Amino acid sequence: MKLLPAVLFALGLSACASGGIEQYRDARPGLDLTQYLNGRLEAWGMFQGRDGRVQKHFHVAIDARWAGNVGIIDEDFSWSDGSRSRRVWTLTRQADGSFRGRADDVVGEAVGEVAGNALRWRYVLALPVDGKVYHVDFDDWMFLVGDKVMLNRSSMSKWGFHLGEVTLSFVKP
Repeated sequence: MKLLPAVLFALGLSACASGGIEQYRDARPGLDLTQYLNGRLEAWGMFQGRDGRVQKHFHVAIDARWAGNVGIIDEDFSWSDGSRSRRVWTLTRQADGSFRGRADDVVGEAVGEVAGNALRWRYVLALPVDGKVYHVDFDDWMFLVGDKVMLNRSSMSKWGFHLGEVTLSFVKP
């Protein structure tokens, strides 16, 4: 029985082990989210399960616009199985430079922090699977790697258990 608390403690430490957003504060090119996510963009991505196997891939057509500190990010997904979906984010830049976001399938509010070339975006997504809806934690790390390219790696988990990853490449024309 003494093993269980030790395992839980180790899991808790490993969850805290990844560095925070500030480790990227000097990384270039600097990410101005309101500039990069503005206008038309495209993204290509894939979902990998726990075992690393690609289960689906997709394309996203994005139309983004800002009015002051509020941005609307309209995402139109085309999935490899022929299905389509849409998510419309409303993002608000906060006084401290962080971002808050809402979308119909996001539970509560998404929270984003920016430093250097990086954005860390955390939220809970109501994810439909086989007729049921699961609330899944997403931890997105996005990195601007050129003026027109941003890479995104998302870890998906439920109750602390890793479910899979989503990898995306955003491109501005």
